Amino acid sequence: MAVKLRLTRVGKTKQPHYRIVAADSRSPRDGRFIQILGTYNPRGEPSVLKVDNSKAVKWLLDGAQPTERVKKLLEISGAWAEFGTARAAK
Repeated sequence: MAVKLRLTRVGKTKQPHYRIVAADSRSPRDGRFIQILGTYNPRGEPSVLKVDNSKAVKWLLDGAQPTERVKKLLEISGAWAEFGTARAAK
């Protein structure tokens, strides 16, 4: 099973709010997921980002592939840097 870290859309029409999730790559965008890693609200001023870095690093070390947008969000939260140091220590 190939796992991807990606965004799922929640919220009302024209008011997007996203969850960062670990999901099977074959499941639909807003379909089944394995675990919620955080949330992202782009409409906040400034944008609101909450990520559980330990969960994200665990999934990255297990081989999960982030989408481009999720990779940028993980860089902002600091999880991507933690993943780099954890991978180098292995």
